Amino acid sequence: MKKEVMSRMAAKTKEQQLLHILQKEFQQPPRVARAILEDVQECLNGTTNQIEPGQMRVILVTMTARHGEALSNTAQKEVVWTIDAGKEDRKVQAGYGIAAVRRHRIQRLLTEAVAQGAVASQEDLAQALHVSVRTIKRDCAALTAQGIYLPTRGNLKGIGRGQTHKALIVGRWLRGETYDQIARATHHSVASVQRYVRGFSRVIHLRQQGLSRDEIALLLQIGWPLVADYLTIYEKHDTPFVRERLTAQLERFQQRSQGKRAKKKRVV
Repeated sequence: MKKEVMSRMAAKTKEQQLLHILQKEFQQPPRVARAILEDVQECLNGTTNQIEPGQMRVILVTMTARHGEALSNTAQKEVVWTIDAGKEDRKVQAGYGIAAVRRHRIQRLLTEAVAQGAVASQEDLAQALHVSVRTIKRDCAALTAQGIYLPTRGNLKGIGRGQTHKALIVGRWLRGETYDQIARATHHSVASVQRYVRGFSRVIHLRQQGLSRDEIALLLQIGWPLVADYLTIYEKHDTPFVRERLTAQLERFQQRSQGKRAKKKRVV
């Protein structure tokens, strides 16, 4: 097959269609469009009805369910929880101990529940993590003392929605803390902190391009509450220092993406 024909065939793909939309309709530079495409592929690849190793299905109360009703009459839904994130959790445990990895998991499970339109109680967490409710209460108290918001059913009822641990971690990064400092203070792995910062940077970049909150959530395949958290925390820290830090972060990400693509081409 001639090279011209092969080139035309390669251009007739869903990936190329999305790149075209990002560049023409959303006015994204080619490098940014490619980075967004890679993020979308990473989110969607392997998405099936099968759960991944370390995950489990649980039934939780929906976020819109009214308080005070009998559980049998309360709206519920099935969600997927990542009980064990594998390498990420092992790094946290190796660095900070068993209690730290459990508290890391508590934050992750609560965030996953909210992202899927549900909310968990401390009893739900205790059952999933195979510990006592007393242990969960002690962990939650320790995390709250660090300024970390935990969207449990009790918190949503009592004080309303607050910023997630992801937004709080990003806030520390915006104030100039290093990845290592944040990881030690919040009992997260450095890789997790870096991932949150990259996600935040992309949200702000798309916002600066004129996209709405819902459009950003759809494009990046993340929950709109997290997008709202990121936008709020950026408004609180919108300074020349922060803008320069974000620009440098996006440039580093684009360079890594280009390096990965170049490596794939060499392998092929």
